[in-house]
Amino acid sequence: MGLDLKNLLQSFALKELAQGMAVTLKHMFKPTITVQYPEERTPLSPRFRGEHALRRDENGAERCVACKLCEAVCPAQAIIIEIDPESTAEKRLTRVYDIDETKCIFCGFCQEACPVEAIVLGPNFEFFGSVRSDLYYDKKRLLANGERFQNALNACIAADAKYR
Repeated sequence: MGLDLKNLLQSFALKELAQGMAVTLKHMFKPTITVQYPEERTPLSPRFRGEHALRRDENGAERCVACKLCEAVCPAQAIIIEIDPESTAEKRLTRVYDIDETKCIFCGFCQEACPVEAIVLGPNFEFFGSVRSDLYYDKKRLLANGERFQNALNACIAADAKYR
């Protein structure tokens, strides 16, 4: 009975309201941390997973060796790879390398599975499609992304190398 009386008195005294107002007053005079996007940008982590890109090696050749590990590990089955029948056993090439960004969950498993660091998730998060077909990435578009973000991708891979 004593506990019920105590709760009743606390509810009449509006204890919870006073505690809430104290928290509000405590935070009211602290500096704001609002970022005015797109004029202001926050730094991205080197491990950020954005738009996909296919990288080239130092000679300008494709890094992908058509091992199909990224296709096998993709939980959303968003990657489709076909091997070029004219490629040799020493250097297998892809004829088709497609990623359906509408299916992709940006988990990064494809990047982790790739033995030659050919497929990476880049720093670009400002991509969109006005129609669904804009989010189907073919090999040509993926290679163009790799060339466009080459410096940023190399910097992110170098920063993340000590954790691999």
